Amino acid sequence: MGGNTEYIAGHGYLSLGQAVRVAQNSEGGVDQQLAQVLEKRLAEVWAKLNSQPSSYILPPDEFALLNYYRTRFGDNEVHSRDTSSLAKHFSGVLAVYFLLVTCQNHWDKMYNSGLKGSLNLARRYAWMDLAKQRYTTVLFLILMTILHSTLASHAGLLQSGTRIPSLSNRAVANNSSMLQCLQVAPPVLSPAGECQATLMVHTFAFSYGQPFIGIYDPPSCDFNRVTINLTVTSVGRQFDRLALLYFDDVEIFRTSTAEPTANGIIWSYTRDMSAYLALFKSSHKIIFDLGNLIDDTYTGAWNTTLTAAFFTAADDIDAADLILPISARKAANDQASAFIVPETKAVNVLQLPRNANKAVVSISACGQAAEEFWWSNVLSSDTRAFGNETMLYGHSPFRELQVLIDGHLAGVAWPFPVIFTGGIVPGFWRPIVGIDAFDLKEDEIDISPFLPLLSDGSPHTFEIRVIGIDDDGQGDGVLTEKIESNWVVTGKVFLWLHNGTTPAQADPPTILAPPPEFQLLSTRQQGYNGTTTSLQYSVQVSRQLYIESITDSSTGLRTSTWSQNLTFSNSGRLSNNGNDQVMEQKTFGTSKSSSGYVKSFDYPLWVASSYDAPPGGNVTITGKMGRGKNVEQIGELSFPNEWRTFDHDRLPSSHKSTFSGSNTNDWQNGTASYLSVPAQKRSFSWGTTEQIFSLSGITSRSMTMIQTHENGVGRVYPANEDLYQRHIVASNDTVVHDKESYGGQGHFNILGLSSPSSKFPEFAMNSIRVQLGRGPY
Repeated sequence: MGGNTEYIAGHGYLSLGQAVRVAQNSEGGVDQQLAQVLEKRLAEVWAKLNSQPSSYILPPDEFALLNYYRTRFGDNEVHSRDTSSLAKHFSGVLAVYFLLVTCQNHWDKMYNSGLKGSLNLARRYAWMDLAKQRYTTVLFLILMTILHSTLASHAGLLQSGTRIPSLSNRAVANNSSMLQCLQVAPPVLSPAGECQATLMVHTFAFSYGQPFIGIYDPPSCDFNRVTINLTVTSVGRQFDRLALLYFDDVEIFRTSTAEPTANGIIWSYTRDMSAYLALFKSSHKIIFDLGNLIDDTYTGAWNTTLTAAFFTAADDIDAADLILPISARKAANDQASAFIVPETKAVNVLQLPRNANKAVVSISACGQAAEEFWWSNVLSSDTRAFGNETMLYGHSPFRELQVLIDGHLAGVAWPFPVIFTGGIVPGFWRPIVGIDAFDLKEDEIDISPFLPLLSDGSPHTFEIRVIGIDDDGQGDGVLTEKIESNWVVTGKVFLWLHNGTTPAQADPPTILAPPPEFQLLSTRQQGYNGTTTSLQYSVQVSRQLYIESITDSSTGLRTSTWSQNLTFSNSGRLSNNGNDQVMEQKTFGTSKSSSGYVKSFDYPLWVASSYDAPPGGNVTITGKMGRGKNVEQIGELSFPNEWRTFDHDRLPSSHKSTFSGSNTNDWQNGTASYLSVPAQKRSFSWGTTEQIFSLSGITSRSMTMIQTHENGVGRVYPANEDLYQRHIVASNDTVVHDKESYGGQGHFNILGLSSPSSKFPEFAMNSIRVQLGRGPY
């Protein structure tokens, strides 16, 4: 079919305009396949407007989509006061064109039907009563695209005790009756004290394009450490959502949500923020972006409380003196500053101070929509292996994040495959969420070898790219930026300053970065009628990188180096017309800096999944998974080593509190199933997940264990000292086993343990493609 149509199970190939008309004429509600396509397209429209705020013109079908959601949510009245600030937000080409051209007829209808009085009223009153009145959804969806900064500036009025009236009948359950969700992580040092601040109390309901806006002012107390705590409750039914926290244009925390229950869920997560001490020492605009939509089916709003604790620890953390964003820089408009890649280029031009003696870039990036399950993709030449109606996502299961400075490759990151709480089978992830789901970690690259080039006082270009592989079907491939849509990307430059001036030089450092080596294979088994019965594929990638600069300083020659050695393999098999998939991925790597930093990682992943979606019938998905995140790190770059932020007060008194590094091992495995009953507009998921986590400190003792390699050369391994361990098992929304250990002394967490529920837990109804990254919507 043509490129402007999309196959929707039960409806065939439809254009966006046709899909909207089908939804408008559906009696008794829209089925899940059509609803998922429409919400996906709504997010895509928003991404286009977000990436092209001054040039994008809405075509009629996309405006029809916005109009459909207006009627779906219902019209209500907004009262407003004073319009001097409103006029400011109407400036700009997009606002003028959208209002005067694209929406002329629609505005005429609204004006003649009674909105005229409201508009006249808007000339006399400011937009200050949004927390007390129901949103007019007409204005919500139009302002979501052109006036979102106006609404966002008043988002702070929507405190948890001041609810949107349309939600007021959805009472929040008592916290004690809510299901406690958690991410397994070591406890963070955060002593109780009087120096605390509440940064946000807010409910996210209709919140796409409407982040929370607040002001952070530093406390009067002295501090060398900062932690934040995010506590969230939700009642009803809702999809998992991504959330980002900014200070101005700098992203400082990325998280996602668990999926709620009818009785409600609650989770609380504490994170060390001491790497951002330079930011917490001055005032900033707080932007917390958590996009959400609710209706009569998906009723869950997110009630959030964000607090910060400030204290002084015995040991100082070597935090950066200055932090510069690599972001879309939309804070001035009260908007989130993430780049949406590949729709936009993640590029900034920065001018660094001339007295930096250390510089590190961090990357915050995760796949969403068609890129959420990038690790399960196939080669581009195989996307139609099972026919057009079962299109697979391509560009291979390999992704690389690249940092470029003035066009020169400065380093790469091979991302950890985060699985959000609606991924594969939702029954895996409640109450234990996936690794890093509540705290998406960042990758770091030491760009100190570039400081002689960057210290000339001139502007320099910083770019973050997300790379996949395109192949020719003959085993040859090339790196490509043309991946699916989309990745949410930001970055930062951490800088440590000194009193002198870093000698500048015009040439870039010595860069040895040959293209990665590929091995790409795929084979298809054919049936008697010539159709594909199975597809087997394999992708192997390796890369080495070395960067060096030598600077002639007042203390003599100084050599700065950054090196990386990475290997990746992903193999899988699809069968049963693409319904069944088994895949295994292994990602290894070591990064080293001349500063003494060494990080080695291992990200194993194995997933088996199968779905069945008969026309007009119930949808089932079954899955098994095993995944891990194992990291050994000596020293640190921008973020403190994990042993530094661990709560050592929980250890036995005889334990050491100082280490040269840390070792973390995190492993999850489980089995789960999903059932969707479209006739009842309900879905259920059940399963069992086990997680084993350990954190140990690497001591500075010399020789502890020697392992002999095949060539007879011995290798000295550092001694590890147990700090924290946890073994937890959950089944059907219930924790059935939980044992924690501090310094090798373990105890069971008996409180709250019970037998698995005999009822199947209910979840938001999602399409197969949204949950698995393949299959029908």
